[in-house]
Amino acid sequence: MDSAPRVVTPRWAVIGIFLILLFGALYLSKSFVLPVVLSLLFMLVLSPVVRFARRRLRVWEPITAAVLTFGTLLVLVGGFYLTSGPLTQIVSNVPSYLDSVNAELETLRERVLRFETARSEAREAVESQRPAAPAGDDGEPVVLNGPGFLTNVASAVPQIVASVGFSLIFLFFLLSSGNLFYQKLIEAMPTFSNKRTALAIAHEIERELSRYLLTITTINLGLGLAIGSAMWVAGLPMAAVFGVLAFVLNYIPYLGAIAGIALVGVVGLSSSGELSGAILPMVLYLGITSIEGQLITPVLVGRRLKMNAAAVFLSVAFWGWIWGVVGMFLAVPLMVGVKVFASHIQALAPLANFMSAERAEGPSDETIDRGA
Repeated sequence: MDSAPRVVTPRWAVIGIFLILLFGALYLSKSFVLPVVLSLLFMLVLSPVVRFARRRLRVWEPITAAVLTFGTLLVLVGGFYLTSGPLTQIVSNVPSYLDSVNAELETLRERVLRFETARSEAREAVESQRPAAPAGDDGEPVVLNGPGFLTNVASAVPQIVASVGFSLIFLFFLLSSGNLFYQKLIEAMPTFSNKRTALAIAHEIERELSRYLLTITTINLGLGLAIGSAMWVAGLPMAAVFGVLAFVLNYIPYLGAIAGIALVGVVGLSSSGELSGAILPMVLYLGITSIEGQLITPVLVGRRLKMNAAAVFLSVAFWGWIWGVVGMFLAVPLMVGVKVFASHIQALAPLANFMSAERAEGPSDETIDRGA
């Protein structure tokens, strides 16, 4: 007796459904998942310090974890204290910045309307058509407003404080547990080869993340000093604040630099009252970030951590869509972890190759060009 034909679901369809459900869950639960991800990220970076203190200095793990957690809290509080005043001043000046932008947009609109009027008159003279309508009778002036910005920031402060507190407490427990995280990871693997692979992946992710974050933080410190000095030379008010913002924004590839350029341009426009006052700060910011991105970072980061530029931009945009601004900061560290994980799994080798900036074995550019 013949049995009914077996229905085989395509593997890619199952994977696609799983990814849709996973990313949907990450989006809906971001208020809980984000602090957990931040804690795990800092745990991977700070775990070598805890192990070094235990092996070389004979310091109990909870003591080192408490020192590191408290130090992280002090850095956050100190950074907020030093920058809260100037940042508050910048936020309070947002209406004046918007007025300056509106004035320039209105001037640009008037010039466009005059151009349209001149073109209509020229066409009328050639084609003897009816008179053109007055230039100012249609369209409304472009107005930018910032409704309820301070109110939204104030309402978000309790949630931010709660998330930071939860993240720091969870970080303390992760660090104070020592190697328990890795022990549980090994115990969860079924075979010895799986255990060895899992431990190798965990240690390499830890090493690469620590190296990346240390290198990028050092680069960003130099960039912040350079940007702050350049903005002071350009005569921009609160130049030191823009150096701090450049340090923070540079953790977001590409989009962070664009946001910084736009910000100094708006402040320069508002402080000088002329469009020419915004050009010099924007050019200086663009020049310094270009030198950093094209010369300094590739040399210091090295080939092992170099990423495919298109994949990095896509990762920043995607995690920004899922988790907002914090997701943009986490995009590259997450990408580093995924790249290391995929490089150890044979089935995910194409994904690791796509994220890497290194050229794998394959057709040369000349061969691809001939095929095209």
